[in-house]
Order: sequence, then structure tokens, then C-alpha cells
Amino acid sequence: MTEKMKVFNERLFSVDRETLFQAFADPKTLEQWWGPHGFTNTITAFDFRPGGTWNITMTASDGTDFHNVSTFRHITAPETIVFEHHEPMHVYTMDMNFVRDPAGTTLRWRMVFDATEENLHLKKFIAAANEQNFDRLDAVLNELAKSS
Repeated sequence: MTEKMKVFNERLFSVDRETLFQAFADPKTLEQWWGPHGFTNTITAFDFRPGGTWNITMTASDGTDFHNVSTFRHITAPETIVFEHHEPMHVYTMDMNFVRDPAGTTLRWRMVFDATEENLHLKKFIAAANEQNFDRLDAVLNELAKSS
């Protein structure tokens, strides 16, 4: 059996669990915050159900496109989303858990990769990129709160 590498990030967001869950479940909102700083996104497929496909092109600030293909494995609204990221690189499984907290909702991400030399080398980068993802999500949630 292949050894596994895990990357874990979590953050408390000052919104209810349903709002936080919906920020992922709605592809138009998801496009605004997914990925590290400097990326824009185009979602071309988003079949948000177990077995459904998620295709997203992430465009870096230098114009480089990164096409990503994932499959949703488990969804329990508003508690859990599990998907497998297949290509083009960084093959992993992502577990997203939305946990009620008196101050809002804690979002917990657990990414599981094969413990290859390349993935072990990228572990710090991936953890930092996830924090940037959370920063972008927080900014979008703040904008949504202002507009409602």
C-alpha cells in the first residue's frame, strides 16, 4: 500500500454553516475565491452530486492556464464535501467539513496525497496556498454580507 501524505488547514468564518457551504456549492461564487492569490477561474462543468464532475481552469497572474478535473464523491449539505482531484497534477482527495461554532463556522480541509517525493516537497506550498484560498473566501463572504 502506498504511504499517504496529509495536508490539514482550518479556519473559523463568521458566517453560518449554510452560507459557508453555499459559497462552494454555487459555482459562480466558487469561481471568485478558489485558488491562491492572483488566480482567476472559469468553471466549465460543475455537477454537484456524488459522481459528478467539476472542471475548472485556474489562470495565474502571468496568464498560464491550469485545467483541473475533479469528481465529487460525497456531499452532505451543509456538513461535508469530498472530492477527488484527478489531473493535471497533485492527485489528491479533499475532505471539506463545515463545523458549527458559536462564532460562526469552522471550515476544515484535509487533503490526502500519495507520499511521493514531489508531493512531500510541495507540502508547505500547498498548506500556504490553502490559507490564501481561505483569505479569498473570507473576502468574498465579506462582500456578500455587504451586498445583502
